[in-house]
Amino acid sequence: MLLCKFFLFGYKRKSMGNTLGVLDGVRLNFSEGGLLFMNFTLALIMFGVALEIDVHKFKAVIVKPKPVIVGLIAQYLMLPLITFLLVMLIRPTPSVALGMILVASCPSGNIANFLTWMAKGNVELSVTLNAIATLLAVFLVPLNFSFYGNLYNEAQHIIVPISIDGWQMLKTVFLLLGLPLILGTLFAWRFPALAKKITKPMKTISLIVFFGFILAALSANFSHFLRYIHLIILLVFVQNAIVVLSGYLLARASKLELNNIKTITIESGIHNSGLALVLIFNPKLFNGLGGMAFIAAWWGIWHIIVGLGIAHYFSKKQ
Repeated sequence: MLLCKFFLFGYKRKSMGNTLGVLDGVRLNFSEGGLLFMNFTLALIMFGVALEIDVHKFKAVIVKPKPVIVGLIAQYLMLPLITFLLVMLIRPTPSVALGMILVASCPSGNIANFLTWMAKGNVELSVTLNAIATLLAVFLVPLNFSFYGNLYNEAQHIIVPISIDGWQMLKTVFLLLGLPLILGTLFAWRFPALAKKITKPMKTISLIVFFGFILAALSANFSHFLRYIHLIILLVFVQNAIVVLSGYLLARASKLELNNIKTITIESGIHNSGLALVLIFNPKLFNGLGGMAFIAAWWGIWHIIVGLGIAHYFSKKQ
Protein backbone atom coordinates (compact mmCIF):
# COMPACT_ATOMS: atom_id res chain seq x y z
CA MET A 1 0.00 0.00 0.00
CA LEU A 2 2.80 2.41 0.85
CA LEU A 3 4.53 1.55 -2.43
CA CYS A 4 1.31 2.23 -4.33
CA LYS A 5 0.93 5.62 -2.63
CA PHE A 6 4.53 6.43 -3.46
CA PHE A 7 4.02 5.64 -7.15
CA LEU A 8 0.78 7.58 -7.29
CA PHE A 9 2.37 10.61 -5.67
CA GLY A 10 5.33 10.49 -8.04
CA TYR A 11 3.07 9.96 -11.03
CA LYS A 12 0.89 12.86 -10.01
CA ARG A 13 3.83 15.18 -9.58
CA LYS A 14 5.56 14.29 -12.85
CA SER A 15 2.83 13.41 -15.33
CA MET A 16 -0.42 15.12 -14.35
CA GLY A 17 -1.52 18.57 -15.39
CA ASN A 18 -0.36 19.83 -18.76
CA THR A 19 1.60 16.66 -19.59
CA LEU A 20 -1.52 14.49 -19.99
CA GLY A 21 -3.15 17.29 -21.92
CA VAL A 22 -1.20 16.33 -25.06
CA LEU A 23 -3.33 13.17 -25.33
CA ASP A 24 -6.36 15.25 -26.30
CA GLY A 25 -4.76 15.84 -29.70
CA VAL A 26 -4.09 12.13 -30.38
CA ARG A 27 -6.33 10.19 -32.77
CA LEU A 28 -6.08 6.39 -32.65
CA ASN A 29 -6.65 4.09 -35.63
CA PHE A 30 -9.65 1.73 -35.42
CA SER A 31 -10.91 0.49 -38.79
CA GLU A 32 -14.17 -1.27 -39.61
CA GLY A 33 -12.12 -4.29 -40.66
CA GLY A 34 -10.45 -4.41 -37.25
CA LEU A 35 -13.83 -4.26 -35.52
CA LEU A 36 -15.15 -7.09 -37.70
CA PHE A 37 -12.10 -9.22 -36.89
CA MET A 38 -12.58 -8.53 -33.17
CA ASN A 39 -16.22 -9.62 -33.38
CA PHE A 40 -15.27 -12.82 -35.21
CA THR A 41 -12.58 -13.55 -32.62
CA LEU A 42 -14.97 -13.12 -29.70
CA ALA A 43 -17.59 -15.31 -31.39
CA LEU A 44 -15.00 -18.04 -31.99
CA ILE A 45 -13.91 -17.87 -28.36
CA MET A 46 -17.50 -18.14 -27.13
CA PHE A 47 -18.13 -21.16 -29.35
CA GLY A 48 -15.11 -22.88 -27.79
CA VAL A 49 -16.28 -22.00 -24.29
CA ALA A 50 -19.76 -23.41 -25.03
CA LEU A 51 -18.30 -26.83 -25.84
CA GLU A 52 -17.58 -27.35 -22.13
CA ILE A 53 -20.70 -25.75 -20.65
CA ASP A 54 -23.00 -28.03 -18.69
CA VAL A 55 -26.52 -26.69 -19.35
CA HIS A 56 -27.83 -28.27 -16.16
CA LYS A 57 -25.55 -26.03 -14.10
CA PHE A 58 -27.50 -22.95 -15.17
CA LYS A 59 -30.29 -24.16 -12.90
CA ALA A 60 -27.99 -23.71 -9.89
CA VAL A 61 -27.31 -20.10 -10.95
CA ILE A 62 -31.05 -19.38 -11.05
CA VAL A 63 -31.90 -21.24 -7.83
CA LYS A 64 -29.02 -19.61 -5.92
CA PRO A 65 -28.74 -16.06 -7.30
CA LYS A 66 -26.41 -14.70 -4.60
CA PRO A 67 -23.23 -14.85 -6.78
CA VAL A 68 -25.05 -13.03 -9.60
CA ILE A 69 -26.19 -10.28 -7.22
CA VAL A 70 -22.68 -9.93 -5.78
CA GLY A 71 -21.20 -9.75 -9.27
CA LEU A 72 -23.62 -7.03 -10.39
CA ILE A 73 -23.00 -5.02 -7.22
CA ALA A 74 -19.28 -5.21 -7.93
CA GLN A 75 -19.65 -4.09 -11.54
CA TYR A 76 -22.21 -1.31 -11.31
CA LEU A 77 -21.95 0.02 -7.76
CA MET A 78 -18.51 -0.66 -6.32
CA LEU A 79 -16.16 -0.35 -9.32
CA PRO A 80 -17.39 3.04 -10.64
CA LEU A 81 -17.33 4.44 -7.08
CA ILE A 82 -13.79 3.17 -6.41
CA THR A 83 -12.61 4.57 -9.75
CA PHE A 84 -14.12 7.97 -8.94
CA LEU A 85 -12.31 8.00 -5.57
CA LEU A 86 -9.06 7.16 -7.39
CA VAL A 87 -9.69 10.00 -9.85
CA MET A 88 -10.28 12.43 -6.97
CA LEU A 89 -7.05 11.25 -5.36
CA ILE A 90 -4.74 11.74 -8.35
CA ARG A 91 -6.66 14.56 -10.17
CA PRO A 92 -5.77 13.76 -13.81
CA THR A 93 -6.77 15.95 -16.75
CA PRO A 94 -10.51 15.93 -17.56
CA SER A 95 -10.37 13.68 -20.64
CA VAL A 96 -8.21 11.08 -18.87
CA ALA A 97 -10.49 11.16 -15.82
CA LEU A 98 -13.56 10.65 -18.02
CA GLY A 99 -11.85 7.77 -19.79
CA MET A 100 -11.21 6.05 -16.47
CA ILE A 101 -14.81 6.62 -15.33
CA LEU A 102 -16.29 5.43 -18.63
CA VAL A 103 -14.28 2.18 -18.67
CA ALA A 104 -15.25 1.48 -15.05
CA SER A 105 -18.92 2.13 -15.91
CA CYS A 106 -18.92 -0.39 -18.77
CA PRO A 107 -20.00 -4.01 -18.19
CA SER A 108 -17.61 -6.94 -18.20
CA GLY A 109 -16.32 -8.01 -21.61
CA ASN A 110 -17.07 -11.33 -23.34
CA ILE A 111 -13.44 -12.39 -22.95
CA ALA A 112 -14.19 -12.79 -19.22
CA ASN A 113 -16.14 -15.96 -20.10
CA PHE A 114 -13.08 -17.42 -21.78
CA LEU A 115 -10.77 -16.42 -18.92
CA THR A 116 -13.18 -17.92 -16.37
CA TRP A 117 -13.08 -21.12 -18.39
CA MET A 118 -9.28 -21.06 -18.28
CA ALA A 119 -9.35 -20.38 -14.52
CA LYS A 120 -11.68 -23.36 -13.92
CA GLY A 121 -14.24 -21.00 -12.46
CA ASN A 122 -18.02 -20.99 -12.84
CA VAL A 123 -18.48 -20.44 -16.58
CA GLU A 124 -22.27 -20.53 -16.30
CA LEU A 125 -22.14 -17.74 -13.71
CA SER A 126 -19.77 -15.76 -15.92
CA VAL A 127 -22.04 -16.07 -18.95
CA THR A 128 -25.10 -15.11 -16.90
CA LEU A 129 -23.34 -12.12 -15.33
CA ASN A 130 -22.01 -10.97 -18.68
CA ALA A 131 -25.42 -11.19 -20.36
CA ILE A 132 -27.31 -9.39 -17.56
CA ALA A 133 -24.61 -6.74 -17.09
CA THR A 134 -24.52 -6.02 -20.83
CA LEU A 135 -28.29 -5.60 -21.00
CA LEU A 136 -28.28 -3.34 -17.93
CA ALA A 137 -25.56 -1.28 -19.61
CA VAL A 138 -28.25 0.41 -21.70
CA PHE A 139 -29.35 2.27 -18.56
CA LEU A 140 -26.49 2.02 -16.07
CA VAL A 141 -23.53 3.05 -18.25
CA PRO A 142 -25.03 6.49 -19.03
CA LEU A 143 -26.23 6.84 -15.44
CA ASN A 144 -22.89 6.02 -13.78
CA PHE A 145 -20.85 8.00 -16.29
CA SER A 146 -23.00 11.12 -16.06
CA PHE A 147 -23.21 10.94 -12.26
CA TYR A 148 -19.49 10.55 -11.53
CA GLY A 149 -18.35 12.62 -14.51
CA ASN A 150 -20.37 15.60 -13.32
CA LEU A 151 -19.00 15.20 -9.80
CA TYR A 152 -15.51 15.77 -11.21
CA ASN A 153 -15.66 19.55 -11.51
CA GLU A 154 -12.76 19.87 -13.92
CA ALA A 155 -14.59 17.74 -16.51
CA GLN A 156 -18.03 19.33 -16.46
CA HIS A 157 -17.38 21.42 -19.55
CA ILE A 158 -16.95 18.33 -21.77
CA ILE A 159 -19.66 16.09 -20.29
CA VAL A 160 -22.37 15.19 -22.80
CA PRO A 161 -25.32 12.79 -22.39
CA ILE A 162 -24.64 9.24 -23.58
CA SER A 163 -27.38 7.44 -25.49
CA ILE A 164 -27.03 3.70 -26.12
CA ASP A 165 -29.27 2.09 -28.73
CA GLY A 166 -31.05 -0.64 -26.77
CA TRP A 167 -32.01 -2.67 -29.86
CA GLN A 168 -28.46 -2.48 -31.20
CA MET A 169 -27.16 -3.60 -27.80
CA LEU A 170 -29.51 -6.61 -27.84
CA LYS A 171 -28.40 -7.57 -31.34
CA THR A 172 -24.75 -7.25 -30.36
CA VAL A 173 -25.23 -9.40 -27.26
CA PHE A 174 -27.01 -12.06 -29.29
CA LEU A 175 -24.47 -12.18 -32.12
CA LEU A 176 -21.35 -12.13 -29.95
CA LEU A 177 -22.60 -14.04 -26.91
CA GLY A 178 -25.94 -15.77 -27.48
CA LEU A 179 -25.55 -17.26 -30.96
CA PRO A 180 -22.05 -18.78 -30.46
CA LEU A 181 -23.16 -20.21 -27.11
CA ILE A 182 -26.28 -21.76 -28.64
CA LEU A 183 -24.35 -23.23 -31.56
CA GLY A 184 -21.55 -24.53 -29.33
CA THR A 185 -23.97 -26.06 -26.83
CA LEU A 186 -26.01 -27.74 -29.60
CA PHE A 187 -22.84 -29.03 -31.20
CA ALA A 188 -21.65 -30.51 -27.89
CA TRP A 189 -25.08 -32.10 -27.32
CA ARG A 190 -25.34 -33.54 -30.84
CA PHE A 191 -21.71 -34.64 -31.19
CA PRO A 192 -20.41 -35.17 -27.62
CA ALA A 193 -17.41 -37.31 -28.58
CA LEU A 194 -16.23 -34.88 -31.27
CA ALA A 195 -16.83 -31.88 -28.98
CA LYS A 196 -14.66 -33.46 -26.29
CA LYS A 197 -11.97 -34.16 -28.87
CA ILE A 198 -11.80 -30.62 -30.27
CA THR A 199 -12.21 -28.68 -26.99
CA LYS A 200 -8.48 -28.47 -26.26
CA PRO A 201 -7.47 -27.50 -29.85
CA MET A 202 -10.22 -24.88 -29.85
CA LYS A 203 -8.79 -23.42 -26.66
CA THR A 204 -5.35 -23.15 -28.28
CA ILE A 205 -6.74 -21.70 -31.51
CA SER A 206 -8.77 -19.13 -29.58
CA LEU A 207 -5.68 -17.96 -27.72
CA ILE A 208 -3.63 -17.68 -30.90
CA VAL A 209 -6.36 -15.76 -32.74
CA PHE A 210 -6.91 -13.43 -29.81
CA PHE A 211 -3.21 -12.70 -29.46
CA GLY A 212 -3.20 -12.00 -33.19
CA PHE A 213 -5.91 -9.42 -32.66
CA ILE A 214 -3.94 -7.77 -29.86
CA LEU A 215 -0.83 -7.56 -32.05
CA ALA A 216 -2.83 -6.18 -34.98
CA ALA A 217 -4.44 -3.51 -32.81
CA LEU A 218 -1.05 -2.61 -31.35
CA SER A 219 0.71 -2.43 -34.71
CA ALA A 220 -1.95 -0.10 -36.13
CA ASN A 221 -1.20 2.39 -33.36
CA PHE A 222 2.44 1.55 -32.66
CA SER A 223 3.76 5.08 -33.13
CA HIS A 224 1.18 6.45 -30.68
CA PHE A 225 1.96 3.61 -28.31
CA LEU A 226 5.67 4.37 -28.21
CA ARG A 227 5.15 8.11 -27.91
CA TYR A 228 2.46 8.30 -25.23
CA ILE A 229 2.19 5.00 -23.36
CA HIS A 230 4.42 6.20 -20.54
CA LEU A 231 1.81 8.83 -19.67
CA ILE A 232 -0.99 6.41 -18.79
CA ILE A 233 0.59 2.98 -18.28
CA LEU A 234 0.91 3.31 -14.50
CA LEU A 235 -2.53 4.89 -14.22
CA VAL A 236 -4.24 1.99 -16.00
CA PHE A 237 -2.15 -0.51 -14.03
CA VAL A 238 -3.23 0.96 -10.69
CA GLN A 239 -6.91 1.30 -11.68
CA ASN A 240 -7.06 -2.28 -12.98
CA ALA A 241 -5.27 -3.68 -9.93
CA ILE A 242 -7.66 -1.88 -7.57
CA VAL A 243 -10.84 -3.07 -9.31
CA VAL A 244 -9.57 -6.66 -9.53
CA LEU A 245 -8.67 -6.67 -5.83
CA SER A 246 -12.00 -5.05 -4.92
CA GLY A 247 -13.96 -7.70 -6.79
CA TYR A 248 -11.96 -10.45 -5.14
CA LEU A 249 -12.40 -9.03 -1.63
CA LEU A 250 -16.15 -8.48 -2.13
CA ALA A 251 -16.57 -12.08 -3.30
CA ARG A 252 -14.53 -13.37 -0.35
CA ALA A 253 -16.47 -11.20 2.12
CA SER A 254 -19.72 -12.58 0.67
CA LYS A 255 -18.49 -16.09 1.55
CA LEU A 256 -18.91 -17.47 -1.95
CA GLU A 257 -17.44 -20.74 -3.16
CA LEU A 258 -13.99 -20.66 -4.71
CA ASN A 259 -15.15 -21.13 -8.29
CA ASN A 260 -17.54 -18.17 -7.87
CA ILE A 261 -14.79 -16.05 -6.29
CA LYS A 262 -12.62 -16.75 -9.33
CA THR A 263 -15.44 -15.73 -11.65
CA ILE A 264 -16.34 -12.46 -9.93
CA THR A 265 -12.67 -11.48 -9.63
CA ILE A 266 -12.19 -11.93 -13.36
CA GLU A 267 -15.50 -10.26 -14.23
CA SER A 268 -14.44 -7.25 -12.11
CA GLY A 269 -11.14 -6.83 -13.93
CA ILE A 270 -12.36 -7.38 -17.50
CA HIS A 271 -14.38 -4.46 -18.86
CA ASN A 272 -15.96 -3.98 -22.26
CA SER A 273 -13.48 -1.40 -23.45
CA GLY A 274 -14.78 -1.96 -26.97
CA LEU A 275 -18.10 -0.41 -25.91
CA ALA A 276 -16.18 2.45 -24.34
CA LEU A 277 -14.28 3.05 -27.60
CA VAL A 278 -17.50 2.97 -29.64
CA LEU A 279 -18.92 5.71 -27.40
CA ILE A 280 -15.69 7.70 -27.41
CA PHE A 281 -15.40 7.68 -31.21
CA ASN A 282 -19.05 8.62 -31.70
CA PRO A 283 -18.91 12.06 -33.39
CA LYS A 284 -22.03 13.11 -31.49
CA LEU A 285 -20.43 12.32 -28.14
CA PHE A 286 -16.68 12.76 -27.74
CA ASN A 287 -15.45 12.49 -31.34
CA GLY A 288 -12.37 10.46 -30.41
CA LEU A 289 -11.21 12.66 -27.51
CA GLY A 290 -7.57 11.63 -27.14
CA GLY A 291 -7.25 11.15 -23.38
CA MET A 292 -10.42 9.05 -23.20
CA ALA A 293 -9.50 7.01 -26.27
CA PHE A 294 -6.00 6.23 -25.07
CA ILE A 295 -7.20 5.09 -21.65
CA ALA A 296 -9.87 2.80 -23.16
CA ALA A 297 -7.53 1.45 -25.85
CA TRP A 298 -4.74 0.57 -23.43
CA TRP A 299 -7.29 -0.89 -21.00
CA GLY A 300 -8.40 -3.19 -23.82
CA ILE A 301 -4.89 -4.60 -24.10
CA TRP A 302 -3.80 -4.50 -20.47
CA HIS A 303 -6.84 -6.19 -18.92
CA ILE A 304 -6.34 -9.18 -21.24
CA ILE A 305 -2.70 -9.53 -20.19
CA VAL A 306 -3.66 -9.32 -16.51
CA GLY A 307 -6.68 -11.56 -17.04
CA LEU A 308 -4.56 -14.30 -18.60
CA GLY A 309 -2.18 -14.13 -15.64
CA ILE A 310 -5.01 -14.29 -13.10
CA ALA A 311 -6.70 -17.14 -14.99
CA HIS A 312 -3.46 -19.14 -15.05
CA TYR A 313 -2.96 -18.58 -11.31
CA PHE A 314 -6.55 -19.48 -10.45
CA SER A 315 -6.41 -22.61 -12.62
CA LYS A 316 -3.94 -24.05 -10.10
CA LYS A 317 -6.24 -23.30 -7.15
CA GLN A 318 -8.86 -25.99 -6.49
